Amino acid sequence: MSGLRVAVVNGSPNQPSKTMGLVDVILETLGGLTPITVSRIDVYRLGLGGTIERSEAPPDVETALRTAEEADLLIAATPVFRGSYPGMFKQFFDLVDQYALVDKPVLLAATGGGDHHALVLEHALRPLFGFFQALTLPVAVFASAGDFDGTVLLNPRVHGRIQIALESAVRFLPAA
Repeated sequence: MSGLRVAVVNGSPNQPSKTMGLVDVILETLGGLTPITVSRIDVYRLGLGGTIERSEAPPDVETALRTAEEADLLIAATPVFRGSYPGMFKQFFDLVDQYALVDKPVLLAATGGGDHHALVLEHALRPLFGFFQALTLPVAVFASAGDFDGTVLLNPRVHGRIQIALESAVRFLPAA
């Protein structure tokens, strides 16, 4: 395995999804800046069910948790649901070790129906990762439904924001 180890935690229940369409552009752009190796964690496919304690987690969930905890860069990507991230996304992070993400660079990405949903980045996602003492990267990325054709991100302004976010992020990332 070579390159920056990137773990994407995908909070979207849909396959394909606008959230992963946004992440695809982020990964393509990041790959143009530095070599990367990507692992994708689809929280809705994990079957978290009633798992409340890490010790109760099935082996595939434990593997996903370790992948997120051991990554060089974590991309937390989620659609907005009722003003915040979906419950299954939060349930995944409820199982992450409290100190496993200390100083870990985390890129926040979200999609929503309209621009007002962008507040999820600052009012829900940053506080979540603040609890973990993670290093949330300064520039987060949001795209609304109108920025896509299906799941393909078209808006050049969002593409530009991704470029700015990643150029800023490089100084916080370990050398690949």
